[in-house]
Amino acid sequence: MDIFLIILGVLCLVVAVLGSVLPALPGPPVAYVGMILFHLTDRIQFTPAQLITWAVLVILVQVLDYIIPMLGSKYAGGTKWGSWGCVVGTVAGLFFPPWGIVLGPFLGAVIGELLGDKDLMYALKSGFGSLLGFLFGTVVKLMLCGYFVWQFIAAF
Repeated sequence: MDIFLIILGVLCLVVAVLGSVLPALPGPPVAYVGMILFHLTDRIQFTPAQLITWAVLVILVQVLDYIIPMLGSKYAGGTKWGSWGCVVGTVAGLFFPPWGIVLGPFLGAVIGELLGDKDLMYALKSGFGSLLGFLFGTVVKLMLCGYFVWQFIAAF
């Protein structure tokens, strides 16, 4: 049974790393499931503190993954129109994976700024801020999944 759980856990880690880059797959939660599967074996054990800390990190990263593009828009000079457009674009983009997830925040921020009577260059700047925020969120997810892979290798 341990071999089956370890193989399943490794598959979860592979899918998680891919899911960190491909927006249609939830990378960190899948990686955490893999870590739980490893913990259920007799060969690999983690402390309860590790498991709780990792669960909190996964939840935090998942929440930030939706907030960071909005912050990127704001820090690129976007207004409330751009921030709300980014939120609407993020939600709308979920229905059109994978490109909608990438382009939704960008287009939402641009359209929001245009609706707020900003010129196209200002709107594009806000949109690129949201895109950079999305890319930063992707890097954070990839780092967390990479950390889980490293923990698996160190424990094995």
